[in-house]
Amino acid sequence: MSSRTWRIAAATVAASAMTISACTTSSTSGDGDSGGDGDSGGTLTIGTTDKVVSLDPAGAYDNGSSAVMQQVYPFLMNSAPGEAVPEPDIAASAEFTSPKEFTVKLKEGLTFANGHDLTSSDVKFTFDRQTEIADPEGPSSLLGNLNKTTAPDDQTVVFHLKGAYDQTWPGVLTSVVAPIVDEEVFSPTEVMSDNDIVDANPFAGPYQIDSYDKNSLVSYKAFDDYDGILPAAKTKTVNVKYYSDANNLKLDIGNGNIDMAYRTLGPTDIEDLSKNDDVKIHKGPGGELRYMVYNFNTMPFGKKTEDPDPQKALAVRQAMADSLDREALAKQVYKGTFEPVYSFVPEGFEGQTQPLKKMYGDGEGGPDAERAAERLKDAGVETPVTIHLQYNTDHYGSSSGEEYAMIKSQLEGTDLFKVDLQSTEWVQYGKDRTNDEYPVYQLGWYPDYSDADNFLTPFFLNPGSFLAQHFNDQEINSLIKEQRSEPDEAKRNKLLGELQTKVAEQLPTLPFLQGAQVAVAGKDVKGIILDPSFKLHMSTIEK
Repeated sequence: MSSRTWRIAAATVAASAMTISACTTSSTSGDGDSGGDGDSGGTLTIGTTDKVVSLDPAGAYDNGSSAVMQQVYPFLMNSAPGEAVPEPDIAASAEFTSPKEFTVKLKEGLTFANGHDLTSSDVKFTFDRQTEIADPEGPSSLLGNLNKTTAPDDQTVVFHLKGAYDQTWPGVLTSVVAPIVDEEVFSPTEVMSDNDIVDANPFAGPYQIDSYDKNSLVSYKAFDDYDGILPAAKTKTVNVKYYSDANNLKLDIGNGNIDMAYRTLGPTDIEDLSKNDDVKIHKGPGGELRYMVYNFNTMPFGKKTEDPDPQKALAVRQAMADSLDREALAKQVYKGTFEPVYSFVPEGFEGQTQPLKKMYGDGEGGPDAERAAERLKDAGVETPVTIHLQYNTDHYGSSSGEEYAMIKSQLEGTDLFKVDLQSTEWVQYGKDRTNDEYPVYQLGWYPDYSDADNFLTPFFLNPGSFLAQHFNDQEINSLIKEQRSEPDEAKRNKLLGELQTKVAEQLPTLPFLQGAQVAVAGKDVKGIILDPSFKLHMSTIEK
């Protein structure tokens, strides 16, 4: 693991990723050689059902778009394959030079694929346009702690932050908000079209885009002048083919028509393909979190119901937590591609604790209907309690139907709940949930960067939580702010533990599953590395 450079004086900053790195899976050749000399293999073809919203970093905040940006744009900071700690990428160094100033020095001689120089002016332009455009489909919200960006010389960038020693800032610089763009190409005030971007060739990652047919086929070729921490491209030409139907993706990888399938095959598809001797299943740790959200206004006994009672509402949330059988959901619905989770932070992230395991159910991770019944009785709640529960299938996968049918069965099996289960398409779903239409509803979360804070601040710091669930706890707000600015690793981990316990006491959300990453590839494909940052480093893959 490389040494960390974002530090002030002798204080080491940021969290270790050893727990994440130790879980990483890699496909290698039989003799243990995980790569070649950069000249091996022919064209690699990868299949996916993810869709691209935009190639402009200011106009997209989704996995499909990010997957392209990770390959073709340069980043100041990045995570090396198999690691989670941010390190300088096209930066030569990155460190706190004062409590609220994070200074980055660029490497010398950087260029974009179109021949334009890449300087600190491009970096300042990148972050200025993100905050200027603030597209509703974009990731500018990740820059909430940024006051301004300055470029005192061609190689130096200074980020002036609102809070001191922001431990998440190096992670933000690895995220979807931080691909560096060419100021000679991009508009400072508008999102560019994909075709105009491709034509201008403003790329400086391990790859550049050779041809582009949106959500049909993207062809990449290696960018030999990339100067960062990722390896030179093992396969010089990569095609990514987009599928509208996971069944067709499954058929093509099973029949050898493509070399690799990555996002998103269903659990049954993966189980079936595991019996195919011509392919290999690669699994890695995942930062995806599945959870239910409680609207504190409209849930049973919520603030704006006919019978508002915060203690009864809490008892309902706690009794639901007592009643869930996470292990059954993971095994029966997701065939082991998801694992039970007992925290608001997935396992593997530094500072994660598991307060839900002891506080609810049988104290060992299993359900306990008697404990749930006792909670409701002590709070004076009459049973069965009607739960209006909403879920979605076109955003979180077709297995969500089976997932929530089992949740309904588990809750009703206690005789404590009656569940009214409904499903809505995603376009309407996002509008309805923030308009207080859903008392209890499904959401999922993929991390923007590999830090426990990314599962806490966006959810529970109020005002401003994207959940818009009318939950606000001042003690939790204070702990969130304190841990973000604590440079001592041990002290920060302690604060993170206290924070997770406080949230577990209130249960504004109910996490229950953590997703693993899965790739399916032919036997001759090697160098696949899956890590919780959800970055597929194509440059490591070799055919």
